Amino acid sequence: LWGVDAPEGRQVCRDARGQDYRCGDVARDRLKALIGNRAVDCHQRDRDQYGRSVAQCRAGGVDLGEAMVRAGWAVEYRTFSHGAYSAAEADAKATKRGLWAGSFEPPSAYRADERAEVKASPQPLPTGSCAIKGNINAEGRKIFHQPGQRDYAATVIDMAHGERWFCSAAEAQAAGWTPARR
Repeated sequence: LWGVDAPEGRQVCRDARGQDYRCGDVARDRLKALIGNRAVDCHQRDRDQYGRSVAQCRAGGVDLGEAMVRAGWAVEYRTFSHGAYSAAEADAKATKRGLWAGSFEPPSAYRADERAEVKASPQPLPTGSCAIKGNINAEGRKIFHQPGQRDYAATVIDMAHGERWFCSAAEAQAAGWTPARR
């Protein structure tokens, strides 16, 4: 969504009682609830660094970005929004809604910390020549990354979550994985 930054799927925040929770999952569920069964109408405003559409979207006439910020489940992404959601964020913060009820790391800082960790401790390659990374994205899509591709170095394999290594692109495709965009 244009103009907002929501917690990442694996991001953990702390609620008002001091309990940790997966705030990215909660934010996703709140967005789904805001949409409900209504049609979503989006107007593309930009493309991100990965070529994905960044859009201002409405459901039932409600600006979903503003609603997420006002509910406290996203923060304004001022670099891009230029203050469009400042009042909504101030309201959420003052009334301690959503993320503001406890403590959280801003999503952009969380992503920067994750990238720094990956660079600081590169994941060792498996033995042999099986260097293709089979990653499962946030939507559950199985994608494989080959050495030299854009996101290869940042992709970390978590075998406990069903991710795996492949020895060839043909092996990955035969297992039902799709190639990453170059």
